[in-house]
Amino acid sequence: MKKSFRILFFPFLCFSLTGLSFTIDTTNKDSLKVVFLDDPVVAKFDSMLLANFTNSESIFEGSVTSSTEVPSYSDSIYTLRIEALNKKTPIDLVFNPYVKQYIKVYTQRRRTQMSRMMGLAAFYFPMFEEVLDQFDLPLELKYLAIVESALNPRAKSWAGATGLWQFMYNTGKEYDLKISSYVDERMDPYRATVAACMYFQSSYNLYKDWSLVLASYNSGRGNVNKAIRRSGGHKNYWKIRRFLPKETRSYVPAFIAVCYAMNYADKHGISPEEPKFLHYEIDTVEVKYQIDFQHLSKVLDISISELEFLNPAYKINVIPFIDERAYHLVLPVSKMGVFVQNESEIYNHFSALDALKQKSYPKYSEEDERIVHRVRNGEYLGKIASRYGCSVSKIKKWNNLKSDAISVGQRLVLFVRPDHV
Repeated sequence: MKKSFRILFFPFLCFSLTGLSFTIDTTNKDSLKVVFLDDPVVAKFDSMLLANFTNSESIFEGSVTSSTEVPSYSDSIYTLRIEALNKKTPIDLVFNPYVKQYIKVYTQRRRTQMSRMMGLAAFYFPMFEEVLDQFDLPLELKYLAIVESALNPRAKSWAGATGLWQFMYNTGKEYDLKISSYVDERMDPYRATVAACMYFQSSYNLYKDWSLVLASYNSGRGNVNKAIRRSGGHKNYWKIRRFLPKETRSYVPAFIAVCYAMNYADKHGISPEEPKFLHYEIDTVEVKYQIDFQHLSKVLDISISELEFLNPAYKINVIPFIDERAYHLVLPVSKMGVFVQNESEIYNHFSALDALKQKSYPKYSEEDERIVHRVRNGEYLGKIASRYGCSVSKIKKWNNLKSDAISVGQRLVLFVRPDHV
């Protein structure tokens, strides 16, 4: 028996797909606006791009004006183009009414954003492809980071998913992404990409279907397994789609549309913004001592915003030195020589500074760990002391505070037991 259901916002026009009937209204152009203002995938895409991080002048040389003409093509043209892409990948790329609506989003309604994505892709995609190739995974999985984070390495969802690949806290820990007061490796482009590839690999070993791998990445394997059971055991995304969470129902169509838009942007008059840095114009050096961006900015004559873009994993613009975990500084190649020439002076500066702090702010005991806490909205000394298991008087002594007054964004040095970090 053929099953049917109606998409909430679009009655009156029917399509048939894999044994299901779909009802979509395309007679009212305003109705398309309504659905995508409320669409979880598009809403996330917009929110990630509104972040200052991806709008910074430190990232792009200047805006590129795409064509004012907005081409539109027949379904047969879209079908032929996606079929051509499908031949190049083991991921099942299809054209259908759902995919078409997202193609319109990325090529018509979000043209400026797509121009910016193309510029960021020139910076990130070569690294993504290298890691995907090491894991023997389809290179087209690189496009998933656009759906996930709009290529914003400091993106954070309302639920707490963080980074280019939007890892939750516990999932990040599961895939060896360290999170501390100084560092959140979910925001480290390379390490997070390795973790994402580990997830893709393990999910494919389970499902043997790339569309289900994508769905599981968005909603978790539990929801995909539940949808498979509720569908009667089908292991095809389009047959289990209606049993998946709302965002996941949009997720695979959005992924296919991004694949299309990134490959056929020129056909839609969309040009990339020119990134300030390209992948071959940067280099890395392992730090030998704790350093911060403020001093580096002065010594290397590079803006703090550029350092933040190249080194997004460091939460308070400090790169720690930890024996058991190597941390790196990423710089433009043009600045690497300046760093090497001034390396001793840079490390001596921070060595002397740290020695002064250690002398001025004694620990409770040798087991205590030194951290830096940045004051958040609504916090006061008593609340901070309670959180870290120390006293207000100690915090004031460590930071030479004359009163209990503190301000949002202020950094406080604390010496706390490891179980309170």
